[in-house]
Amino acid sequence: MSYTLVSSVKGRIESMTDEYVDISVSLLTLRIIAPTSTLENIGPIGTITSLLTSLQVREDSLTLYGFLTEDDRVTFETLIAINGVGPKLAIAILSKFSASALANLVQSGDTKTFTTVPGVGGRTASRILLELKGKMDHIWTIPYESGISDEVFESLTALGYSTQEAQSAISAIKDSELSTEEKLRLSLQFLTSR
Repeated sequence: MSYTLVSSVKGRIESMTDEYVDISVSLLTLRIIAPTSTLENIGPIGTITSLLTSLQVREDSLTLYGFLTEDDRVTFETLIAINGVGPKLAIAILSKFSASALANLVQSGDTKTFTTVPGVGGRTASRILLELKGKMDHIWTIPYESGISDEVFESLTALGYSTQEAQSAISAIKDSELSTEEKLRLSLQFLTSR
């Protein structure tokens, strides 16, 4: 377990881009770099939000990274512990895949899907997935489901749903005996009813 000086931030959202959010805390405004999935779900400018954070200290900078879930924060910290994976690449990975989707990729060894992350080639994808295998089993809370769920997941993301939306829809399906078509239909019902 790692320890950080700033473990969470709660305050008003002052501004936001597709890379970071500025959160006003008392007399300070903190700039927090976050994955796309976090930025899309923290609320509009002017609202109060709370993020789990990881403070990364480099020779020439102090940078805060923010996450909605502990799984995402731990995954980020595990990724940057891999040789050659810096915070920027770790954020790019978490912008593309939730912690649970990444768990699926690791367990299935799906390097092809992993190379959809900008800046990740086949060799890098293989190395990262290999290094993650076994490291995160005790942390990732959504178990790996092969076969039908993978097909449903791919179909939903191809339709434009985010990784987290697809994972939520698949998780909401209670009957694991359904066909791919039925699971896809129920997933779409779940997503359109929200």
